[in-house]
Amino acid sequence: MTIVLAIDTATPAVTAGVVRLDDHQVLAERVTVDARAHAEQLTPNAVGALRDAGVDMADVDAVVVGCGPGPFTGLRVGMATAAAFGHALGVPVHGVCSLDAIGIDTVGDVLVVTDARRREVYWARYRDGRRVDGPAVCAPADVPGGAAAVAGSREHAALFDLPRQDPVYPSSAGLVRAVPDWSGRPAPLVPLYLRRPDAKPSVQKR
Repeated sequence: MTIVLAIDTATPAVTAGVVRLDDHQVLAERVTVDARAHAEQLTPNAVGALRDAGVDMADVDAVVVGCGPGPFTGLRVGMATAAAFGHALGVPVHGVCSLDAIGIDTVGDVLVVTDARRREVYWARYRDGRRVDGPAVCAPADVPGGAAAVAGSREHAALFDLPRQDPVYPSSAGLVRAVPDWSGRPAPLVPLYLRRPDAKPSVQKR
């Protein structure tokens, strides 16, 4: 039995769950929705999920983490924590697109949208659970249309002429299912910021 610790901090949800890889069953999951509590809640949620699942830390065989797109601070917390768990336990760490953890469970042509702040959205398009476009960031008006549904941000559903819906965040099971290949060595973790940093180095005049 392969035990996976799945974590994501790309959205306001601070998610940590324990998933059995063999059948993708979620043994336990803790989610705190607070965009300002990533650093404070992630490790307690991970430790709590392991305890709820009756799994010791030493029993974890792999870690999977959502790499965004998302804000710098949230992604940094999640990916650094995942890397620390992987290093301490000597297990592989797999990074996935956080939007894939939502889109992978959809049917038909679906647009997954989450809040990117600054009056913009992160988005990716899926066809029967497979990403066919994105991820990208832009103003809602510039997102390609034609999708049958929007999952993700409740606040942005209305911008796409859809009924207001409950927010859908990356789930532990979705994160695990989004890993394309569990047999190979995972690629290095790369954050999907999709924006240049606000701070820019000053140019000295000579």
